[in-house]
Amino acid sequence: MDRNEFVKRLFDRISEREKTDGQVRYAGSEVCYEEGSSFEVQVKDGEIIGYNVSDGTGMGFRMLTGSGRVGYASTQILDEAAVDQLLDGALENAALVESKDEQFIYAGDDKYPELKLYNPALEEITAAQKIEMARKLEKLTLEQDPRIAQVEDCAIFSSSDFRAIHNGSGLDVSNRVNLLGGYVAAVARDGEKVNTGFEVFFTMKPEEIDLEKVARRAAKEALDGLDAVQADSGAYRVLLRNDVAATLLATFSGVFSADSAQKGLSRLKGREGEMIAAECVTLMDNPHLETSAASTPFDGEGVATQPKAVIEGGRLNTLLHNLKTARKQGVKTTANASRPGYAASVGVAPTNFYFKPTDAGFEEMLEKLGDGLLVTDLQGMHAGANPITGDFSLAAKGFMVRGGKLGEAVAQITIAGNFYELLKSVEAVGGDLEFRSPGASCFGSPCLLVKQLSVAGK
Repeated sequence: MDRNEFVKRLFDRISEREKTDGQVRYAGSEVCYEEGSSFEVQVKDGEIIGYNVSDGTGMGFRMLTGSGRVGYASTQILDEAAVDQLLDGALENAALVESKDEQFIYAGDDKYPELKLYNPALEEITAAQKIEMARKLEKLTLEQDPRIAQVEDCAIFSSSDFRAIHNGSGLDVSNRVNLLGGYVAAVARDGEKVNTGFEVFFTMKPEEIDLEKVARRAAKEALDGLDAVQADSGAYRVLLRNDVAATLLATFSGVFSADSAQKGLSRLKGREGEMIAAECVTLMDNPHLETSAASTPFDGEGVATQPKAVIEGGRLNTLLHNLKTARKQGVKTTANASRPGYAASVGVAPTNFYFKPTDAGFEEMLEKLGDGLLVTDLQGMHAGANPITGDFSLAAKGFMVRGGKLGEAVAQITIAGNFYELLKSVEAVGGDLEFRSPGASCFGSPCLLVKQLSVAGK
């Protein structure tokens, strides 16, 4: 049966059970329905080495029992048998819940933002065209310079997703989104010197695709690092390139979750209203950007979303909340309930999370740095960063900067610091905002000028 028919049958069955059992066991119920498709093709030397096409449909059921516990169940088949399987499964799951936190099924809002997140033109791009795009991206990268010895990885990907949330209180919301993107890793070689460069892109507008630009940036990064030297150890003023700053933000984004704070996993617990960053720092969570597939008119609980400044002028305005964490803290939800998939439980996550840019261009930021270090690459995030304490020690690459001008490339260095302290030591914010990760949460940043970080080199 189709989605609407199944949802009606499910809610009717709940009513039937309540009448038959003579007691109310279901204090609230909700379904999260998803259907989507994804495509990815990888090429090497003009030949396809990886090809993946997938389509999926599923429904997650969330039930609030009379005792206040929440149970989850899910199915990929919408038939009569699945109705009772969901109800029984959720009831059994709820019986195992030990948390005493108050749970909610949201009745819905009067109004939801209208966002244009689906572009039919993307669906008109055929698989054959995407394959040719991948081959062209590889070819363009190899043609940038004779020293580009090979392309290590090259792919084009796309996705199209639909999500709907319905509940017994009348909530009925849905959203459709799609995107297309790709990535390329170039390998530069000059004698025994070898270096790699990586570039990724994603867009919701086919007319914005510029494969030449993607190839050029990947090749340039690979070539620029061929003559890299090891910098001297010491404390440096540092300019974090926009993609590097976005990567750091993504790594430590969990510290802004009220759920993490309430569990003692963030040092920001109870610090709303305090100055936690430099005055030039404003950190936005904006679910209404129509250039991002992470945007949404409603969160994972069906609450209408809105843009908000998590940090404004250095002051912590709010942590990110869902209904449960908001009630525990006695505040209003920020509509940041997350469900990574239809079968997932409700958590907390940002949407489009980024440092608000200024009007300062990259060259101007180099001039403000004067003498110091430009960091263009960080590696080892999983092993070298502690999302709870904020400490990080990461392998890095970049350039020395003298008198506001780029000097020699540097590599084989380690950058160490603390994310909480880094927020306080930002001296200036650039204007070159760029987003780097097209997932359920999307992270972005302009370049950030930081007063001091420790560098371990020679």
